[in-house]
Amino acid sequence: MIIKELIFMRDYKNTHAYFVGGGIASLAGACYLIRDCSFPGDHIHIFEELNVLGGSNDGAGNPETGYVIRGGRMLNDETYENTWELLLSIPSIDNPEKSVREEIIEFDTQHPTHSNARLVNNNGEVVDVSSMGFDNDDRIALAKLIVTPEEKLNMLKISDWFKPHFFETNFWYMWATTFAFQPWHSLAELRRYMIRFMHEFPRIHTLEGVTRTPYNQYDSLILPIKKFLENHNVDFKLKCAVTDLDFKDTDKITVTRIYYKEEGMEKTIEVNESDVVFVTNGSMTEGYSLGSMTKPPVLNDKGASWKLWDKISKKKQGLGNPTVFDDNIQGSKWESFTVTCHNSKFFDLMEKFSRNKAGTGALVTFKDSNWFMSIVLAHQPHFRNQPDNVKVFWGYGLFPDNPGNYVKKKMSECVGEEILIELLHHLKFEKEMDDIIKSANCIPCMMPFITAQFMPRSIGDRPQVVPEGSTNLAFIGQFCEIPDDVVFTEEYSVRSARIAVYKLFGITRPVEPINQYQYDVRTLFKSFVTMFK
Repeated sequence: MIIKELIFMRDYKNTHAYFVGGGIASLAGACYLIRDCSFPGDHIHIFEELNVLGGSNDGAGNPETGYVIRGGRMLNDETYENTWELLLSIPSIDNPEKSVREEIIEFDTQHPTHSNARLVNNNGEVVDVSSMGFDNDDRIALAKLIVTPEEKLNMLKISDWFKPHFFETNFWYMWATTFAFQPWHSLAELRRYMIRFMHEFPRIHTLEGVTRTPYNQYDSLILPIKKFLENHNVDFKLKCAVTDLDFKDTDKITVTRIYYKEEGMEKTIEVNESDVVFVTNGSMTEGYSLGSMTKPPVLNDKGASWKLWDKISKKKQGLGNPTVFDDNIQGSKWESFTVTCHNSKFFDLMEKFSRNKAGTGALVTFKDSNWFMSIVLAHQPHFRNQPDNVKVFWGYGLFPDNPGNYVKKKMSECVGEEILIELLHHLKFEKEMDDIIKSANCIPCMMPFITAQFMPRSIGDRPQVVPEGSTNLAFIGQFCEIPDDVVFTEEYSVRSARIAVYKLFGITRPVEPINQYQYDVRTLFKSFVTMFK
């Protein structure tokens, strides 16, 4: 069943909507305009700096040159309230009578995630993670964090709150690699995660709560949304980078002009009083760089998205403080890698080693890895154009500037072959190493801002979705403020887009509320028991 469009009578003949950035927040916003406001699709304009939509929801490549996924996203059934509601409106590409949401449920039911090898030690042995490994100081600190108001945690780091033992627990190894937290990241954001995902705490060692899509998120989420928007004649302006906004010279926040660059040419759009502008401020994957089997990636700096936010935040009060998030690349970067295998040997060995059925999407972390490395073997095929004899998996290292345990170089300086060598040593697959490497293509990816949204912050550093005094500007994506919700999720972007559209257009239909599992007695009891295992 697919949720149909609502009838919302209003004259939009002279109104246009401009979205800066072509990620899932903008795409969702366009869907809400069409579905819930009966807004004409040809009056919606989406500016994207790259030549492809989807933002951080990427997935591209082919068997010959290799596939690439810059980041891996783990969806969650209980906390993606607005995402699932939206996807009930989007027809599946493969079966238009079925919604994307139904398609995902069906797939995930057939291929549930369950990890039997969540952590692996330096001897290549699967670690028993039935215990979280807490001591009483850890338990007290966690409990105290949950009940401390967020406003008292301004600019505090996780390491400011917990003692060193906490960062050596099974819990930290699993939680940090599931959600990509570092000890120097925001304590306030960790608190939000502990509350928002409290229902996941008792099953963090198996990852049973992870909901997987049939393919990578570009093929499974972005393509059907793009097709939906194309059917409504939405205007996609690819390879167009928005460089600046002008504002009306009043106490209000009113955008009057958009500056953008297209094919090297500087252009402008006059924004009329009835028009609206939605800005994705900041980007997790901006400035990324790809390497190859013979070349390491490079470390880039700020691009168009960060520079735009830097500029406009200086023009008006209430537009946030981007420097908190984009001025510490050393604290926000890490490196991922995508491996294309031309036979099933690695997958067969991993199935035997991990006791995970091949392609269940279970995360395996090498807890003693100097790079703090993890890998995920998703269900195959992971790409729509992937042949049966080709297998693809993804991995990442949270400490890319450390020398490897076996390859004595920083991960950031390693070529794809060296990353594979390091991984195969951790798994003790040395006998098969030459054969695996010979048939594989490992493409590393450096992402300077991938955890920028986790950097320590204060209240006000992230602008409100619709800033106070705004008449036609809204912020969407990972760097606006939504009370109680957590960044680094599809839901945060989708929720921000829905809030933005409803507020600017006066829609009274409610946004799906955040599930409050911290008030559920059963969840609290299970979490309490887990803390003492």
